[in-house]
Amino acid sequence: MPHIPLSLNKLCLEFPHKTCFKNFSSIINSGDHIAIVGNNGSGKSSLLNILKQNFESQDIVISYVPQIIDEHQNLSGGQRFERSFTQALSTDPDILLLDEPTNHLDIKNRRSLIQKLKSYKGTLIIVSHDQELLQNYFNIFWHIDNGKISIFSGIYIDYINEIKSKRASIENELYRLNKQKKDKHKDLMQEQTRAAKSKQKGKKSIAQKKWPTITSKCKAQKAQETTGNKKSAIDNKKQSLVDKLDELRLPEIISPKFSITSKDIGYKSAISIQSASIGYTETILENINLEVGSKNRTAILGDNASGKSTLIKSILNHSNINRTGSWNISNDVGYLDQNYSTLDNSQTVIEAIYSLVPNWEMSKIRCHLNDFLFRKNQEVNSLISTLSGGEKARLSLAQIAAKTPKLLILDEITNNLDLETKNHVIEVLNSYPGALVIISHDKDFLKEIDINDYYLIENKQLQQFNFAL
Repeated sequence: MPHIPLSLNKLCLEFPHKTCFKNFSSIINSGDHIAIVGNNGSGKSSLLNILKQNFESQDIVISYVPQIIDEHQNLSGGQRFERSFTQALSTDPDILLLDEPTNHLDIKNRRSLIQKLKSYKGTLIIVSHDQELLQNYFNIFWHIDNGKISIFSGIYIDYINEIKSKRASIENELYRLNKQKKDKHKDLMQEQTRAAKSKQKGKKSIAQKKWPTITSKCKAQKAQETTGNKKSAIDNKKQSLVDKLDELRLPEIISPKFSITSKDIGYKSAISIQSASIGYTETILENINLEVGSKNRTAILGDNASGKSTLIKSILNHSNINRTGSWNISNDVGYLDQNYSTLDNSQTVIEAIYSLVPNWEMSKIRCHLNDFLFRKNQEVNSLISTLSGGEKARLSLAQIAAKTPKLLILDEITNNLDLETKNHVIEVLNSYPGALVIISHDKDFLKEIDINDYYLIENKQLQQFNFAL
């Protein structure tokens, strides 16, 4: 049943160390499809919870599926979501709230979710970074950025184009402001030079009695006042420009420097598995044949619980997995998953790099961390346990760049990442010189990092196939 328009009046979310947003007001009409987007830590999930609390006081039926589902611990992440989502729809809610629903879904279940959402007639409010989902079903976007929420009405591609247009405009403004600052500085230097010459000339004229003493003093004082006023005006203008620059925020680009180059990689295969099987008490996969060249980029796809992660653990030689067949794996392997389990939460950011490369000077470590956007003393001395998901992703990438493995294995690393951090991951992986093996359901991400080979796990078999992107 349609609900009455719901008013949001001056919502705020502030913490002692930051303001997520202030004075956000809007109207939610029945049947609206709203996507809440923004960077990790911007307050998206908190806003969804605020809405949930507000709606609970209304005479409407709401269902909410959180990002982290504690129920059904014996099920996989995707299976937990499917169970919770089915329960949420069974109440026939007026408003459905979903927090990152596609994080743990394979391609088949993601498409199933999209179809179910298309048939849902109520009001839908979602937190998501999933581009495929966003471009299929949403026409209102609440973008949390820089301490405020901006509302955009239209399809996702128009929203993205508007963001790109704004960024281009900001870049042009930054260029103009920087040029203006340089011009003003040049004017100031010239004015100071003229003032110094004028003062010297005045002293000489007074000494030679070419100026009457009173007139001379008046001229000298007037020249000094004029110079001072111009300098003050320039200083004020410069400060105004600095303040304006502070208000403009552009996503930064990571340009990584790896500890090895393509020449160091060589041409020996990173992975060669022949006639193999893996499992625990029972066989999970059989007849495995997998070749990954020294510079190949390979994606492994499959349904939830099909055996993808078990295959990765087997490649990493986990002792609790039974393996048969021939296994030749590079002895220089790096691993990164969505939970950043390789990070030590008891370390600080700077310790995470120093522990890998203790021979580096501290200045080199700081320079390396600077490349990955850890710049302030407070940032580099922060405990890893206090970092956001995006910060942990950047630090994990910084570790990989500091001590670069010849084979890098990635397990669903784009789950939970905002678009800006996802772009940082893409920037680093596109520069990485070695072999990649990646598990991912994110088609846009796989396309961006130029995957060479695709393998599908189905019915206990690993088969190479052509994946239509």
